[in-house]
Amino acid sequence: MAGFETLLDRIVDDMGNPEGANGNGIDNPTAPVLPKSAFEAFIRGLLGRCPGCGKARLFPRLLKPFDHCPLCGQDWTAQQADDFPAYVAIIVTGHILAPIIIFMISELGLSMWTNLAIIIIMALFLIAALLQPAKGAIIAMQWWMGLNGFERPARPTVVSKPEISQDH
Repeated sequence: MAGFETLLDRIVDDMGNPEGANGNGIDNPTAPVLPKSAFEAFIRGLLGRCPGCGKARLFPRLLKPFDHCPLCGQDWTAQQADDFPAYVAIIVTGHILAPIIIFMISELGLSMWTNLAIIIIMALFLIAALLQPAKGAIIAMQWWMGLNGFERPARPTVVSKPEISQDH
Protein backbone atom coordinates (compact mmCIF):
# COMPACT_ATOMS: atom_id res chain seq x y z
CA MET A 1 0.00 0.00 0.00
CA ALA A 2 2.99 2.28 0.53
CA GLY A 3 3.76 2.35 -3.19
CA PHE A 4 0.21 3.49 -3.95
CA GLU A 5 0.44 6.25 -1.34
CA THR A 6 3.76 7.38 -2.82
CA LEU A 7 2.22 7.53 -6.29
CA LEU A 8 -0.71 9.55 -4.95
CA ASP A 9 1.68 11.95 -3.21
CA ARG A 10 3.55 12.45 -6.47
CA ILE A 11 0.33 13.08 -8.40
CA VAL A 12 -0.77 15.63 -5.82
CA ASP A 13 2.68 17.31 -5.93
CA ASP A 14 2.52 17.48 -9.74
CA MET A 15 -0.96 19.00 -9.59
CA GLY A 16 0.29 21.64 -7.17
CA ASN A 17 3.07 22.73 -9.58
CA PRO A 18 1.52 23.01 -13.07
CA GLU A 19 4.61 24.66 -14.54
CA GLY A 20 6.72 21.51 -14.43
CA ALA A 21 9.11 19.94 -11.99
CA ASN A 22 11.76 22.65 -12.16
CA GLY A 23 9.40 25.62 -12.11
CA ASN A 24 10.14 27.04 -15.56
CA GLY A 25 7.60 24.99 -17.49
CA ILE A 26 10.19 22.67 -19.00
CA ASP A 27 11.26 19.44 -17.38
CA ASN A 28 14.92 18.54 -17.71
CA PRO A 29 14.93 15.75 -20.32
CA THR A 30 18.47 14.63 -19.47
CA ALA A 31 17.89 13.99 -15.77
CA PRO A 32 16.14 10.62 -15.39
CA VAL A 33 13.35 10.53 -12.88
CA LEU A 34 13.44 7.05 -11.42
CA PRO A 35 10.10 5.55 -10.49
CA LYS A 36 9.19 5.68 -6.82
CA SER A 37 7.53 2.27 -6.78
CA ALA A 38 7.24 -1.00 -8.64
CA PHE A 39 3.74 0.04 -9.68
CA GLU A 40 5.03 3.19 -11.36
CA ALA A 41 7.73 1.21 -13.21
CA PHE A 42 5.06 -1.32 -14.24
CA ILE A 43 2.80 1.42 -15.64
CA ARG A 44 5.68 2.99 -17.56
CA GLY A 45 6.47 -0.38 -19.15
CA LEU A 46 2.79 -1.05 -19.84
CA LEU A 47 2.58 2.26 -21.72
CA GLY A 48 5.66 1.38 -23.78
CA ARG A 49 7.91 3.94 -22.09
CA CYS A 50 11.36 3.44 -20.58
CA PRO A 51 10.79 2.30 -16.99
CA GLY A 52 13.91 4.20 -15.93
CA CYS A 53 13.16 7.71 -17.16
CA GLY A 54 9.52 7.38 -18.20
CA LYS A 55 9.98 9.61 -21.24
CA ALA A 56 11.63 7.66 -24.07
CA ARG A 57 9.94 4.90 -26.00
CA LEU A 58 10.88 1.37 -25.00
CA PHE A 59 10.12 -0.26 -28.37
CA PRO A 60 11.24 1.01 -31.80
CA ARG A 61 9.32 -1.86 -33.41
CA LEU A 62 6.52 -4.15 -32.28
CA LEU A 63 8.31 -6.39 -29.76
CA LYS A 64 12.01 -5.53 -30.03
CA PRO A 65 13.08 -3.12 -27.27
CA PHE A 66 15.84 -0.58 -27.78
CA ASP A 67 19.29 -1.83 -26.72
CA HIS A 68 19.79 1.36 -24.69
CA CYS A 69 17.37 4.12 -23.74
CA PRO A 70 18.10 7.17 -25.90
CA LEU A 71 17.49 9.56 -22.96
CA CYS A 72 18.74 7.90 -19.78
CA GLY A 73 21.09 5.32 -21.34
CA GLN A 74 19.60 2.34 -19.47
CA ASP A 75 20.83 -0.94 -20.99
CA TRP A 76 17.88 -3.14 -22.02
CA THR A 77 19.92 -5.97 -23.57
CA ALA A 78 19.68 -7.98 -20.33
CA GLN A 79 15.91 -8.39 -20.62
CA GLN A 80 14.66 -11.95 -21.02
CA ALA A 81 10.90 -11.74 -21.27
CA ASP A 82 10.86 -14.84 -23.53
CA ASP A 83 7.34 -16.32 -23.81
CA PHE A 84 5.86 -14.84 -20.65
CA PRO A 85 4.26 -11.81 -22.40
CA ALA A 86 2.47 -14.17 -24.78
CA TYR A 87 1.14 -16.22 -21.86
CA VAL A 88 -0.09 -13.06 -20.13
CA ALA A 89 -1.75 -11.80 -23.34
CA ILE A 90 -3.47 -15.16 -23.89
CA ILE A 91 -4.73 -15.38 -20.29
CA VAL A 92 -6.07 -11.81 -20.31
CA THR A 93 -7.66 -12.36 -23.73
CA GLY A 94 -9.37 -15.51 -22.47
CA HIS A 95 -10.75 -13.72 -19.42
CA ILE A 96 -12.07 -10.87 -21.55
CA LEU A 97 -13.55 -13.10 -24.23
CA ALA A 98 -15.13 -15.77 -22.00
CA PRO A 99 -18.24 -13.74 -21.01
CA ILE A 100 -18.56 -12.37 -24.54
CA ILE A 101 -18.47 -15.88 -26.02
CA ILE A 102 -21.01 -17.15 -23.48
CA PHE A 103 -23.32 -14.24 -24.33
CA MET A 104 -22.91 -14.72 -28.08
CA ILE A 105 -23.65 -18.43 -28.00
CA SER A 106 -26.54 -18.30 -25.55
CA GLU A 107 -28.31 -15.07 -26.56
CA LEU A 108 -27.55 -14.09 -30.15
CA GLY A 109 -28.44 -17.32 -31.91
CA LEU A 110 -25.84 -16.93 -34.66
CA SER A 111 -24.63 -19.94 -36.61
CA MET A 112 -21.62 -21.87 -35.38
CA TRP A 113 -19.44 -20.61 -38.24
CA THR A 114 -20.41 -16.98 -37.67
CA ASN A 115 -19.64 -17.29 -33.95
CA LEU A 116 -16.32 -18.95 -34.75
CA ALA A 117 -15.32 -16.23 -37.22
CA ILE A 118 -16.22 -13.43 -34.78
CA ILE A 119 -14.43 -15.12 -31.87
CA ILE A 120 -11.23 -15.75 -33.84
CA ILE A 121 -11.10 -12.16 -35.12
CA MET A 122 -11.69 -10.73 -31.62
CA ALA A 123 -9.05 -13.05 -30.12
CA LEU A 124 -6.43 -12.09 -32.71
CA PHE A 125 -7.04 -8.37 -32.25
CA LEU A 126 -6.93 -8.60 -28.45
CA ILE A 127 -3.75 -10.67 -28.39
CA ALA A 128 -2.08 -8.30 -30.86
CA ALA A 129 -3.14 -5.29 -28.78
CA LEU A 130 -1.98 -6.80 -25.46
CA LEU A 131 1.34 -8.33 -26.48
CA GLN A 132 3.53 -5.19 -26.50
CA PRO A 133 2.10 -3.72 -23.26
CA ALA A 134 2.58 -7.09 -21.55
CA LYS A 135 6.20 -7.28 -22.71
CA GLY A 136 6.88 -3.71 -21.59
CA ALA A 137 5.40 -4.37 -18.16
CA ILE A 138 7.39 -7.60 -17.75
CA ILE A 139 10.64 -5.91 -18.78
CA ALA A 140 9.90 -3.11 -16.30
CA MET A 141 9.32 -5.58 -13.48
CA GLN A 142 12.52 -7.51 -14.32
CA TRP A 143 14.42 -4.22 -14.20
CA TRP A 144 12.78 -3.06 -10.97
CA MET A 145 13.52 -6.34 -9.16
CA GLY A 146 17.04 -6.68 -10.58
CA LEU A 147 16.38 -9.99 -12.38
CA ASN A 148 18.19 -11.54 -15.35
CA GLY A 149 21.34 -9.42 -15.20
CA PHE A 150 19.73 -6.06 -14.48
CA GLU A 151 21.19 -3.93 -11.71
CA ARG A 152 18.53 -3.03 -9.16
CA PRO A 153 17.74 0.66 -9.66
CA ALA A 154 18.23 3.06 -6.78
CA ARG A 155 15.18 3.21 -4.58
CA PRO A 156 13.93 6.62 -3.49
CA THR A 157 14.34 7.22 0.21
CA VAL A 158 11.16 7.30 2.22
CA VAL A 159 11.02 10.24 4.56
CA SER A 160 9.01 9.38 7.64
CA LYS A 161 6.78 12.10 8.96
CA PRO A 162 7.17 12.86 12.66
CA GLU A 163 4.24 11.74 14.71
CA ILE A 164 2.32 14.42 16.54
CA SER A 165 1.71 13.58 20.15
CA GLN A 166 -1.79 13.95 21.50
CA ASP A 167 -0.74 15.19 24.98
CA HIS A 168 -3.24 17.49 26.60
